Amino acid sequence: MTETGSIRVIIVSGLSGAGKTVALRALEDSGYFCIDNLPVILIGPFLSAIRSAKNISGVGIGVDIREKEFLSDAYLILSTLKDQYKIEILFLEADIDVMVRRYKETRRPHPMLSRHKATGIEKAIEEEKGLLSVVRDAADKIIDTSNYTPHQLRHMIASTYGNAGAAQGISISVMSFGFKYGVPQTLDLLFDVRFLPNPYFIPHLSPLKGTDAPVSEFVLGQDESKAFMAHIASLLDFLVPLYIKEGRTYLVIGIGCTGGRHRSPAIVEEIAKHIMNTHKLEPTVIHRDME
Repeated sequence: MTETGSIRVIIVSGLSGAGKTVALRALEDSGYFCIDNLPVILIGPFLSAIRSAKNISGVGIGVDIREKEFLSDAYLILSTLKDQYKIEILFLEADIDVMVRRYKETRRPHPMLSRHKATGIEKAIEEEKGLLSVVRDAADKIIDTSNYTPHQLRHMIASTYGNAGAAQGISISVMSFGFKYGVPQTLDLLFDVRFLPNPYFIPHLSPLKGTDAPVSEFVLGQDESKAFMAHIASLLDFLVPLYIKEGRTYLVIGIGCTGGRHRSPAIVEEIAKHIMNTHKLEPTVIHRDME
């Protein structure tokens, strides 16, 4: 381990449109010295050059498809650097349809689109995934940002990596979703609350959301909900300290109901309150299917 071993280095890579810029800005706001678009081959010399910098305790480095000529050797280079420095590699990705929508909303061209004018952006994304697979294979953490807003992603990055010189903690996300729209692929813990009475079938509650007081009070007031929350609270009180002790940095809890609009959002809000009050952590709350 070199002198730079005391500096925390986060290499941020991933698919274009998956949130790399947001992640780097969140690191910068958290006290990291950040540099984007640095060729993989220059990361080693760069870290060597800053080893004597007394005011730098954390570094964020962006690596993406713009450095495709260096990517073939990326796995070997990054693996070697991990033996010398305290490096963590974060890889961001998202569903193709989500990235296509993001590009349409921002009207920005995909960096590989010039090679796929005839076949479209989907083919450009597929080629990018292939080229970046070597970086993905070397990653310590892979995050699917499909269900994150920029604000939620920024919060998650900041809470995961904290201040550059601070000890690493755990970032918890609690997500509600509807089973009829598919199960999120990035969950660590999954709970099905379709056994609870459904406000959808109550006329005055059906138009409302799980975050609205009348629905929340109805859902949480059920005997089944009270028992469920007691079991969930007990389980989290057991697991969270163990995850932290083990060095886990990220935990995603999914709560699913039929449509993701009533029961699961109400339960998610209650779980988030418990985590905040009991464990003094501020979880990221995501309601994937609540319109």
